[in-house]
Amino acid sequence: MAAGQGRVGRDTLALTLGIETSCDETSVAVVEDGRRVLSNVIHSQVELHKEFGGVVPELAARDHLERLPHLLEVALERAGAKPQDIDLIAATRGPGLAGCLLVGVGVAEGLSAAWSTPLLGVNHLWGHIYAAMLARPDLEPPLLGLVVSGAHSDLVRMPEHGHFQVIGRTRDDAAGEAFDKAARMLGLGYPGGPALDRLARTGDARRQPLPKPSLPGLEYSFSGLKTALLYRLRDLGAAVTEQDKADLAASFERSVVESLLEKLDAALRDHPYPEVVVSGGVAANTLLRKRATEVVGTRARLTMPPLELCTDNAAMIAAAGYFSQFTSPPRGEDESSYFTSPPREEVESRYFTSPPHGEDESSYFTSPPRGEVESRLRLSGGAVGPVLVDPSLGW
Repeated sequence: MAAGQGRVGRDTLALTLGIETSCDETSVAVVEDGRRVLSNVIHSQVELHKEFGGVVPELAARDHLERLPHLLEVALERAGAKPQDIDLIAATRGPGLAGCLLVGVGVAEGLSAAWSTPLLGVNHLWGHIYAAMLARPDLEPPLLGLVVSGAHSDLVRMPEHGHFQVIGRTRDDAAGEAFDKAARMLGLGYPGGPALDRLARTGDARRQPLPKPSLPGLEYSFSGLKTALLYRLRDLGAAVTEQDKADLAASFERSVVESLLEKLDAALRDHPYPEVVVSGGVAANTLLRKRATEVVGTRARLTMPPLELCTDNAAMIAAAGYFSQFTSPPRGEDESSYFTSPPREEVESRYFTSPPHGEDESSYFTSPPRGEVESRLRLSGGAVGPVLVDPSLGW
């Protein structure tokens, strides 16, 4: 379908439907021209996983499957759009939990087949950078990005759309993971990051100083800081007070934030960029947002997405998918991993049919490469358009 067909008065604009199911947020969004959010519906699974103290992958995947149909209806209704208005479907293909990713990609493939609409598999990490472009529509590369989440703490350069160069990352725990584990030590429950943020606002880091991690170059490490907190709590023992916990939360938070921004400051000093983006779930942290503004100063324009675009959401996936149409896949990657052609007449699922008469079953049912799960449709005429679901996908 040509861009704009079926939408009165919007002949030159394109609508992208985004689907995000990489972890414990189920989200569907509709974004116009990769810049304007028409709807962004998010369901959090916090209550589902709270009693376990963390995300249970099987429960998360099942909940995604149950929630997606309704969220899809709500997202389209809020956007004032119909299936025939959608020009592109973008679904997270990794990184994330394998079962959760497969649910989102499976639903996206079904919609692509039913609506005869192109489908793109999107890198979740790219989405966090593109979230900033939803917050600031005139933001364009080149830019320097700090993406901080539960699983990643990465410094990246973005010279142009769809191309990223990692210049620094964590050697062990990500910042978000460190916050969650610190919160658990302090007895704050799940999710730990927001709880530690709230407690830190009532503490004084100077009363319980903790070391600031510092490695050569632009690499991060937070495992030693976690150990320091553990030993401090052991030293305090049963005498630890609620104020001690608040002070420790403030000190731990300060050490993580200063470590993150020390490397951002160095990267900006060595390689000046006109634009800086700080994004990801941890970018919702109060101290990080305050200190990032101070550290970047007037050297560059700083963009931090609003809180609802920091955590996982489908609007950022839709934006990343829209701009990915205009970029070539990374060197060595098959373009079909990113884009599936619209189905023609009849769609036959590769995994639910018998092989053609006389064809060896082993050649028809193939195992995906190690570390990578392949979800694909067998289209009429023998054309195969796969979206590769890769839980360990990098930049």
